[in-house]
Amino acid sequence: MQTEILSLLPQEIAEKIPTQPKYRAEQIFEWLHKKNAQSFSEMLNLPKELREELDANFHITMANVIEKQVAESDGTTKFLTTLNGAYAESVLMRYKHGNSVCISTQAGCKMGCKFCASGESGFQRDFSAAEYLAQVYNCAPVKNIVLMGCGEPLDNFDETIRFIELITHPKGANISGRNITVSTCGLVPQIYSLAEKRLQITLAISLHAPTDEIRQSIMPIAKTYPLQELLTACRHYAEKTRRRLTFEYALTKDLNDSPTHAKTLAKLLQGLLCHVNLIPINKTSANFSPTPHRTGETFANILLENKIPTTIRRSLGGEIDAACGQLRSKYA
Repeated sequence: MQTEILSLLPQEIAEKIPTQPKYRAEQIFEWLHKKNAQSFSEMLNLPKELREELDANFHITMANVIEKQVAESDGTTKFLTTLNGAYAESVLMRYKHGNSVCISTQAGCKMGCKFCASGESGFQRDFSAAEYLAQVYNCAPVKNIVLMGCGEPLDNFDETIRFIELITHPKGANISGRNITVSTCGLVPQIYSLAEKRLQITLAISLHAPTDEIRQSIMPIAKTYPLQELLTACRHYAEKTRRRLTFEYALTKDLNDSPTHAKTLAKLLQGLLCHVNLIPINKTSANFSPTPHRTGETFANILLENKIPTTIRRSLGGEIDAACGQLRSKYA
């Protein structure tokens, strides 16, 4: 069985080709992660015999594009790809400061959040770090990476950590950890484990409600980890890493968008190193309606008055079902 070489660090590649000088492993790593080589035959500074050995024993995971949709309004591009037989969706967003890519970490999702389409077709499998990378390299060059597509990144913890090691490696793509955002619906044990890594990434918590009652009605995970338990983990994470957390909050009409909800949220987050991203909920098959713009502004102003840094985030890609909560593989 061939080894998935895109998931290997330079020292691990060296161990797989022990008869070769160690610098060959770094050359191979650079071809894969800096030059985005699609085959071993492209690696012309390697001896022919080595290229043939690599071709016989390893394979390079690639994101094979099945469908590509481009939003006319903002140029956001959604890719439907296959990764070693599984379908995945990723989204390329274009900004003046550089491109961002949102990638999927699992085929399907186990979490069952009611406002999100990603789990509607069930859970198929975890993606490997190589399959994360293939989605990124399909959209290269990019400046920022967000793990907010299909799946729960911290439910696929080891592959998420391996991906970060690979994508930030100085011999490869060398993307700064500060340009990587990892999203979670609130897996408390994994938040503590992530804190121990002391990575420079941004951790984004899908909060979406200021009370347990509301949160449990839309997010099954909240029944396992109530808000106080989640917020305790978040405070530990901020103290351990000294990194500001982001809280994602999908404003939903008549559910979580009143001034009372805003005041409750402000009290909940008081004193925590954080930033709140308010997102008018995007259309899915679920029967939720986005908060009117003026109501959202009132909500944001209450948070700001209580010294909670807050932004109403611009939604991109809604016309092609590429916005937050809309990703799902219709082929799954």
